[in-house]
Amino acid sequence: MKKIPVGILGATGVVGQRFAQLLDNHPWFEVTVLTGSERNAGKPYGETCNWRIPGDPPAAMSSLPVLPTTADLPVKLVFSALPSPIAREWEPRLAQAGLAVCSNAAAFRNEPDVPLIIPEVNAEHIDLIPQQQERLGWKGFIVTSPNCTTTTAVMPLKPLHDAYHIEQVFITSLQAFSGAGYPGLSALDIQDNVIPYIAGEEEKMELETRILLSKYDPMRQLPDETIQVSAQANRVPVIDGHTVCLSVKFREKPDIAAISGLLTGYRGAEIVRQLPSAPVHPIIVRDEIDRPQPRRDRDTDHGMAATVGRIRPCPILDLRFVSVIHNAIRGAAGGAILNAELLAARGYLE
Repeated sequence: MKKIPVGILGATGVVGQRFAQLLDNHPWFEVTVLTGSERNAGKPYGETCNWRIPGDPPAAMSSLPVLPTTADLPVKLVFSALPSPIAREWEPRLAQAGLAVCSNAAAFRNEPDVPLIIPEVNAEHIDLIPQQQERLGWKGFIVTSPNCTTTTAVMPLKPLHDAYHIEQVFITSLQAFSGAGYPGLSALDIQDNVIPYIAGEEEKMELETRILLSKYDPMRQLPDETIQVSAQANRVPVIDGHTVCLSVKFREKPDIAAISGLLTGYRGAEIVRQLPSAPVHPIIVRDEIDRPQPRRDRDTDHGMAATVGRIRPCPILDLRFVSVIHNAIRGAAGGAILNAELLAARGYLE
């Protein structure tokens, strides 16, 4: 197939760099536009980008000039790594101009007709796009990815919800400090320490989990009112890889012995399995007593799989377990790229 020209908004930031890294030599997409701040406009990406992730800037993008974000970018699709206040200004302008926007920002995640998507979890919610376009009069549209910690929890919760219907979830997060961006936290704050507060994270986990697990309604995307979620967020001295500890209560009593097979066998919708960035096994179960661990499990299946372990009964609720993902890949840029692949497969980029 002829590659689809795409752009990266906020390409010089850490999340923008992850987009560039993961889109290099992508089979469906070709990066032809990179945007950044006005002070970097016109400079080659390889010179102006202060590369902060492993490896080097992709050679194919290094000579591309960094452009200011405008509504007439010559692409069909943009990946937004913009900070939320800037995303709130520019993403609607780009969608109105006819572009598809796959956003990693939080600005529009809670709008009832802006799909909040994890493809293996709720691919069908992508079909809210026509409703969004009709309501707003846009030629383009916005699709969003959830918070990276929400993704860590919801990927294993989905098959459990399908089987037993979740009623209550307690989530305790141990979040890598790369999630704070660059320069992020002071070494004096995070080393030898745990910070039991991350602004907005608990509220995002509580709301987004209920949205992602909700049944598809062609008119709107609203949180499932039958599910209660309580979250506590902690920043820990880990570079990459978010960990969540979950305790879950179900409407139907689960077969604890069957949980491992249920998670391991989960694949999501057939269309998602064929996408180039989709992990072969979205959920990997580890049987070792001390797994999963961020350093050892975050890169599983190119950083796109959730690794689950410590599956056991909960003495208060029904079930407890631990989940780990790579927050910068599956939880951020990689998740948004998978969303874009779903859009392409469903014909929304034609």
